[in-house]
Amino acid sequence: MKLTAYNQPELFADLEPEWNALLSRSQSDRVFSTWEWQSTWWMAYKPGELWVITCRDATDRLVGLAPWFIDSTEKYGRVVRPIGCVEVTDYLDVIIDKDCQREVYEAFAAFAKDNAQHFDLINLCNLPEASPTYTDFAPALEQQGFSAQLTQQEVCPVIQLPDEWEAYFELLDKKQRHELRRKLRRAEGATEKIDWYIVDETHNLQDEMQKFLHLMGSSQYDKAKFLEDPQNMAFFMAVVPLIFKKGWLQLSFLTVDGEPSASYLNFLYGDSVQVYNSGLLPDKYGHLSAGIILLAHNIRTAIEKGYKVFDFLRGNEIYKFRMGGQETRVFMLTAEKKAS
Repeated sequence: MKLTAYNQPELFADLEPEWNALLSRSQSDRVFSTWEWQSTWWMAYKPGELWVITCRDATDRLVGLAPWFIDSTEKYGRVVRPIGCVEVTDYLDVIIDKDCQREVYEAFAAFAKDNAQHFDLINLCNLPEASPTYTDFAPALEQQGFSAQLTQQEVCPVIQLPDEWEAYFELLDKKQRHELRRKLRRAEGATEKIDWYIVDETHNLQDEMQKFLHLMGSSQYDKAKFLEDPQNMAFFMAVVPLIFKKGWLQLSFLTVDGEPSASYLNFLYGDSVQVYNSGLLPDKYGHLSAGIILLAHNIRTAIEKGYKVFDFLRGNEIYKFRMGGQETRVFMLTAEKKAS
């Protein structure tokens, strides 16, 4: 195994031809680990010193990729973090070919030991429950003289979708099943004209994103404050067109009498639909449960199109569980050199 560390942003252009190909051969194949997401995030935030580690086999084939950077902090010193970090990214992981996971984890751990002078702490956040990183990388780091600790960071409620829409209701408890059917009937019988649509090539994406951002900022104070940060806005406006071009974006709207009242920005990746963010005019159309109605349309569409998973991503908001979400865990792996 040959390992190389990169610290210049040109690495993204150099690795683009191989990045997603490796991702497709890994257990980390999620939209947040794609070249598009990772490179765009770095260019928007640039929060520290790049420290991206590649691992190649004897044939020079890329078999491992650790998209990291080093963040200088007052409390912990120099911290190795994954590109994407916490705020705008839900799942993160190292990217390793499934055929050589053990060897690459061991190589990364040995590399960390040999280069321990560059950092004080490794902090790998947002590891999905199914990730081998916290089951295989932690012991590999321990063998190299690190003290590794695993902690549960958050939860991601997930629906395992059935094959038919009516079967979905059987996943809900009796009360929530009744409530959802009641809300759907009320929307169908409303005096207001209620429609919904998914943005496609016939729409102007920039205009639709402005509608979404207005709804997002209107829905919660925290979201409005988030959008006031120019780095967050720069990231959003840069990454969404890339995701749309790849066919990974599902931007949906519910309109009431022609006015956008609720919206979801979801990702379509592999066999899953991932609910990334939402917007709502709660005061004006709260009586219509516009957000829940649109969410139900999105779930039904996912079932009809054959998706297997509807992932609400990080956060334990009660509506996710009422809509049938089952808890999966997200972990954080931290490691530091053991005291001599």
